[in-house]
Amino acid sequence: MTETYGAAFAVRWMAAVAAAVEREAGRLTELDAAIGDADHGANLRRGFAAVADTLAKEPPATPGAVLVTAGRQLISTVGGASGPLYGTLLRRAGKALGEGGEVTRAELADALAAGVAAVGQLGGAVPGDKTMLDALTPAVAALPESFAAARAAADEGALATVPLRARKGRASYLGERSVGHRDPGATSSALLFAALAETAEAAEAGEGAGW
Repeated sequence: MTETYGAAFAVRWMAAVAAAVEREAGRLTELDAAIGDADHGANLRRGFAAVADTLAKEPPATPGAVLVTAGRQLISTVGGASGPLYGTLLRRAGKALGEGGEVTRAELADALAAGVAAVGQLGGAVPGDKTMLDALTPAVAALPESFAAARAAADEGALATVPLRARKGRASYLGERSVGHRDPGATSSALLFAALAETAEAAEAGEGAGW
């Protein structure tokens, strides 16, 4: 039997992301202080808090609509690069899911792959450039296997940015000095998939209704 996931699952996923970003905001800002503007944690905390609040007040009827709403909220709330990038990721994934009331993990993986492709086009980046794509790309590739595999792949991808030289974004201005630092965008992207796996594990354990 193939598990399917509805709008309530997507809402809880976004709430879990907001909670994870709240917990890790200080760490994300520290990472960004080394090679960026030192605002990544604060920006994402504000953005995902707004997402969680919006979805709690008026939860959309389909998982695709949840992600589109989340993406739009991030674009309108978050400054800098992270708002448009995360907003594009979620909005494009939501549009790819369409209007179905339930989606499979494979369908979610395909939709997120479309979102990741849109992020790459927007930022002009590819894996290996020391960006969020270094976590997103392997995570999406592993998602058809399992939620846990996607979480592990995202974590490994974020860690693998440490020895890389940044070729995109503000960190690229540092040249060789960007080597030795973990990319904050890849680190926050890993939080996205950690929250997804956490939400799926809770669903499989039967915690809550309407998954």
